[in-house]
Amino acid sequence: MSAKDNQPDWDKIAEKFDIWLPQLATVGDALLDELDAQNGDHIIDLGSGTGEPALTLARKMAGQIRITGVDAAEGMVKVAQKKVVDEKLPGIQFQTMPAEQLAFADNSFDRALCRFGVMLFEDPLQGLKEIHRVLKPGGRYALAVWSTPETMRTLLWSYDVFKDRIDAQYHPPLAKVTSLGAPGIMEDLLQEAGLNTFTVKSVTFHYEFESFDKYWDAVESSDILKMQYDALPEDQRSEIRDEVGRFARDFIKEGNLVIPHDYLLVSGNK
Repeated sequence: MSAKDNQPDWDKIAEKFDIWLPQLATVGDALLDELDAQNGDHIIDLGSGTGEPALTLARKMAGQIRITGVDAAEGMVKVAQKKVVDEKLPGIQFQTMPAEQLAFADNSFDRALCRFGVMLFEDPLQGLKEIHRVLKPGGRYALAVWSTPETMRTLLWSYDVFKDRIDAQYHPPLAKVTSLGAPGIMEDLLQEAGLNTFTVKSVTFHYEFESFDKYWDAVESSDILKMQYDALPEDQRSEIRDEVGRFARDFIKEGNLVIPHDYLLVSGNK
């Protein structure tokens, strides 16, 4: 991904992104339930990152389905494909490919899957049109996109602590990440893309950490805010953790940090 919309450099953080996979696992499970893969299906996973939830599905249905995962970031694809090789998983492969330009024939796939990718596409509408194009008639899709800014709490915290300290061009990508979350936006895009039969449900899940320190270790270790830190005056760096910690205090439960986030679970048939 380019820096123009303030996203992390996905190629460079690919090796570290798996730090977040345990926090996102329940979203992947919900998507796979909605996808309802069947024996013999060929499934495309778009914006597959380091491989989830496609890899989970491949492990569950090894030898019964085929999965093609695509992502625009080559670094992410390399990490995902290495897992396939290391685990000797059959019937799954990952390729570097933007969702807006899928190199597959019309009506190629039985099902399409995308976890937290559509809102990060360079052109979400074109990406959805491509999903429509490559799905077989009646083919099923399951997508997850982040909801509104106020419900994407961890990114909102980061945005709030950085926004007055660095130039706007480096602000955390809150607007992009939550761009499809307001009521009606996703529905309108689906219809315009030709995906007219769908349901959109708002779902709450939680990031859970043993402490705020553990959460902040994940933030720093994953380099998810590297762009913002690099743009920050040196003498202000120590303030960031403390300010985020003040936001987090309201979400400490029995010593653990439990942070609710909302997303839209979208599913339907072509």
